[in-house]
Amino acid sequence: MLHLTVKKSFDKYFEAPAETWLKFVQQCVVIDFGKEEIIKRANARENYFYFVLKGSAGVFLWKKNNFVCIDFAFENSFYGDYMSLLTGEPTPLQTMTLEKSQMLRITKEKFYRLAQKPFGQLIKQVAAESAFVEKQQQQVDLLTRTAAERYQALIEKFPEIILRVQQKHIASYLGITPQSLSRIRKAVK
Repeated sequence: MLHLTVKKSFDKYFEAPAETWLKFVQQCVVIDFGKEEIIKRANARENYFYFVLKGSAGVFLWKKNNFVCIDFAFENSFYGDYMSLLTGEPTPLQTMTLEKSQMLRITKEKFYRLAQKPFGQLIKQVAAESAFVEKQQQQVDLLTRTAAERYQALIEKFPEIILRVQQKHIASYLGITPQSLSRIRKAVK
């Protein structure tokens, strides 16, 4: 039944047949992670691709004296350092769970072997396109919306985020300080 969960998550981008997602899930293993567990360290290569079943995770970049959250992943989304996965090179990105999580994990080698088959090409395309759309929207929001508008959009997209993710991570994702986020949260209530 896991394959139907994955399928449902990506039908909004592309409706691949259930068999496609079944073949993908059969190549994966289910992995449990603890809260704030580092999955891939900065300046390392990504060796796996993930799909979040339960929990949440973030992608972080070291800036000056702390990590900045540049992306979130919650249930029913692909996750990982996709840039490293695609290039085969180390990146400065670090991936970490934000809460206790369960994910499907596929090795880089299996992911690329799948991509040699028609159903694997579909999966790779869906993963890349959904990631691209999400990142483009994030960039548009950063350039065209106020911090309060970005916060409101984030809450609409992930209503439980305040209960699940530390305020410092939410603030860094929004490009503001935790103090600014606190003021915005008070004003929105």
